[in-house]
Amino acid sequence: MTELAALNLINGQWQGALSGATGESRNPANGSLLGTFAQSNREDARIAIAAAKQAFETSLWPHDARLRQNVLLQWADRLERHPELAGLLTQENGKIVAQSRGELAGAISEIRYYAGLTRHIPGHFMEVEPGAYTATLREPAGVAGLIIPWNAPIVLLIRSLAPALAAGCTVVIKPAAQTTQITAQVLRQLAAVEALPRGVVNLVSEGGSEVAQELVASEDVDVLSFTGSNATGQRIMAAAAPTMKKLSLELGGKSCCLVFPDTTENFATVATRIAAAATVISGQQCTAARRVLVHASCYDEMKRELKMALEAIVVAPGDTPGAGMGPLIDASAAAAVDRAAQQAMDTCDEVVLRGGRPGGKLANGHFLTPTLVAHADTSASFVQEEIFGPFLVLEKFEDEKEAVARANHTVYGLSASVWTADGDRGMRLARALRNGTVWINDHNRLFAEAETGGYRRSGIGRLHGYEGLFDFLETKHIFRRSGVV
Repeated sequence: MTELAALNLINGQWQGALSGATGESRNPANGSLLGTFAQSNREDARIAIAAAKQAFETSLWPHDARLRQNVLLQWADRLERHPELAGLLTQENGKIVAQSRGELAGAISEIRYYAGLTRHIPGHFMEVEPGAYTATLREPAGVAGLIIPWNAPIVLLIRSLAPALAAGCTVVIKPAAQTTQITAQVLRQLAAVEALPRGVVNLVSEGGSEVAQELVASEDVDVLSFTGSNATGQRIMAAAAPTMKKLSLELGGKSCCLVFPDTTENFATVATRIAAAATVISGQQCTAARRVLVHASCYDEMKRELKMALEAIVVAPGDTPGAGMGPLIDASAAAAVDRAAQQAMDTCDEVVLRGGRPGGKLANGHFLTPTLVAHADTSASFVQEEIFGPFLVLEKFEDEKEAVARANHTVYGLSASVWTADGDRGMRLARALRNGTVWINDHNRLFAEAETGGYRRSGIGRLHGYEGLFDFLETKHIFRRSGVV
């Protein structure tokens, strides 16, 4: 494979970091070198922010909704002509090919969804007194800083970038160091759209955190959109406080699956689906299944089936035929998850399935096999803390009230699922669970049209859907007294 070079995009020009420094992009399945990326610093970030500010203040981008729609639609069309991007995503991120193809398709769908909304961002007009009129307009907020994670780098880029562009903002994007190559290639398809004004979209990569810190602290960045850990989100909130910029934060989760004896499918099927939900992107997804709460009457059967379903998952490089789970993103992530899983297995009530690092052909990659433990105490650290990998906790409950109490005993509130054939029960529990998304007889179903986001420490704001525009818009009230005839 030819080595790639992920450059910065600043004011319409692809270029290296000012210092000339580069970092390495490696395949997490085997450690092989994929290419290099621009190792940028604060000065690169400042130049990119200045370019975005100038484009916002001097171009027609904030004012021309038809232009914005046309650019977004052309971008989607260009991405659709490059299905090989899914292969690059698997090489750089490690996820299995089917998930990479699904991510690319979902991202294209999201761009087209926001292209459709671009020309429908209405305000309102009314006569408040005789001859006195008010108009309320929704205007773009200004320059948006987007800090993008590595676990789903295409769709998580686009779910922030597409509404920001639709709203009329200009942007500076800071990708995760682990996925700079796929981010740069996706944005090359956008930068190639001739109608896109210079400086509207800027990309600055780094291996450290100087660029991100500049985006958070800069007076010239009006909106900051971040997806990542709760701890980092807290630091961003504190650092952004002096500038009072708008924040959109999607943070951690500890998603529960509540399983009742009257499931719509047999327990083997439900277990297989929950196992897939727990190991999507090798468990590195904020909405991945983390806790499985099972009614006492079917607990033993579900435990047996879930263990078999997790054992059946083929752990292999993402481009291997039949692979069900690829590697974790890098060595530090694999070590952290393995350490947390080992500690949990040392203290839990029961080790149902002992996971760990596989050897043999997988020894050079960052692979872990799934771990399943059973535990009664919801206060245990491994029940409360997000372990970002293929780690599941099994719990038992006696009735709906206990199930809800257990599920809500958490600082998070991103997502959950309820597995039952009783439609009324499903709705009762969906209403009682303190989560931004609750699926009934499903898990990890996300759509461009439907808002998602978290309660409590799982975040601020909503992504996807019409509300996804709101973080990138300001509301302006205009008054005029004209009199009456």
